[in-house]
Amino acid sequence: MKIQPQTNYRSALEAVKKLKEKYGETWNSINPESAARMITQNRFRTGLDIARYTAAIMRKDMEEYDADPSQYTQSLGSWHGFVAQQNMIAVKKYHKSTRKKYLYLSGWMVAALRSEFGPLPDQSMHEKTAVPSLINEIYDFLRQADAVELNDLFKRLEKGEDVQDKIDNFETHVVPIIADIDAGFGNEEATYLLAKKMIQAGACAIQIENQVSDAKQCGHQDGKVTVPHEDFIAKLNAIRYAFIELGVEDGIIVARTDSEGAGLTQKLPVSQEPGDLASKYLAFIEAETIDINEAKEDDVLLKRDGKLMRPVRLANGLYKFKEGSNIDRVVLDCITSLQNGADLLWIETPTPNVKQIAHMVNRIREVVPNAKLVYNNSPSFNWTLNFRHQAYDEMLAEGENMTGYDRNNLMDAAYDGTELCFRADRKIKKFQVDGAREAGIFHHLITLPTYHTTALHMHDLTAGYFSEEGMLAYVSGVQRQEIRKGVSCVKHQRMAGSDLGDDHKTFFSGEKALKAGGEKNTSNQFKEQESVTEREPVLDK
Repeated sequence: MKIQPQTNYRSALEAVKKLKEKYGETWNSINPESAARMITQNRFRTGLDIARYTAAIMRKDMEEYDADPSQYTQSLGSWHGFVAQQNMIAVKKYHKSTRKKYLYLSGWMVAALRSEFGPLPDQSMHEKTAVPSLINEIYDFLRQADAVELNDLFKRLEKGEDVQDKIDNFETHVVPIIADIDAGFGNEEATYLLAKKMIQAGACAIQIENQVSDAKQCGHQDGKVTVPHEDFIAKLNAIRYAFIELGVEDGIIVARTDSEGAGLTQKLPVSQEPGDLASKYLAFIEAETIDINEAKEDDVLLKRDGKLMRPVRLANGLYKFKEGSNIDRVVLDCITSLQNGADLLWIETPTPNVKQIAHMVNRIREVVPNAKLVYNNSPSFNWTLNFRHQAYDEMLAEGENMTGYDRNNLMDAAYDGTELCFRADRKIKKFQVDGAREAGIFHHLITLPTYHTTALHMHDLTAGYFSEEGMLAYVSGVQRQEIRKGVSCVKHQRMAGSDLGDDHKTFFSGEKALKAGGEKNTSNQFKEQESVTEREPVLDK
């Protein structure tokens, strides 16, 4: 899959020169070099340009993963454009490339942090327009990061530095976003309309779940209600039609199943013939054999294997699935989704256990050999406790003396320096590598990391700043760390576009431009701190 090339400064320059010739003297004040710089600094003119570009990246990455499972991809969830921007700036700084690095847009964080109703639970109560709005915001910030970095390079070029190769081969901060459309916010038409807005904002990959829209719950909470396959397939079709209509032919659909933890359904589908999809779904419904004389007025009845059955229906009208049918339902959900247009799968699991995930994926791959997952490395899991239990079981099986550990209290800090802790942490460290190799996980993401980092860092700063530490808490804990680590936004005026704006004003107004970057700009205090000792770059997997 060919990925479109970076905009070339020289071709942009020639194009502007031709425009000047075309429009004559009225364009005398337009400088071709300045205009070409601006074109180069804004590679993507629309969200659809971004969606097409990033979809090609994802398709190529999926092919490479199929050939070599060590080539998995990763992302962190972002709830603001600035958070996403700093994420990608740090990726380029430490990894030297954005290759295999994406962004995730979490419906949970949109609900909790971006709704005009205020903080909400993850139950699809937030405004659906908040989702494409955040996608658009994220790409605005990523394009600004491009413009700021390229502007610095052009300024260095003007001063005589040999940076033309860096300009010509500049790698954009724009990367794929996997965007959460929840359960589609309504019927299939509502799903189609929202999907269009998300794609127009730049989303190349849309994740949709098989829960009931008006009863949607967070995947890590109880009370989840799933829909029959026919209903879900209609929404997969709606998203595909939206991609096709907008010319994003490579668009990615991530089909999420919540069936592992869902025990209820709202509808009983209509079976047309024995063994069809509706029949398979109905076979999972918990029901009791009855005689027709035992049927109550207005009961719903099924005929199954020649017997009359009464589905178990709750007081709220919902139907129960059979106990222990969850894994079989997950497998059928996934196979059906892949056979009806989905590209990737998402399976919500109760714990992060590679063997359990692999058990489901291997069953799916018996039917669809190249099935692969987007997996939520969720903060809803207690990773320390889960992996200490896994390590405990392994050590016990190996004959280790475990009398020094309280199985019911493995989270205790007293175990932090023990062999149990060492083994558990090693398994956590290897989880993504092992999951990619053994459980078909193409993409590892953390849904809510920046929700938690914001809370943690504010907690720590607040504890110090409002104590006797005072301003030292900020200086030692924040600013000095930014300087030492070369964090770009230590010069926050530059990061917000002040230097870029000064150059633009010079393009527009020449010597009359009123600029902010003079001698009295206090950001100059940081100029001597730009050469910092950075950690060694982390090599690609």
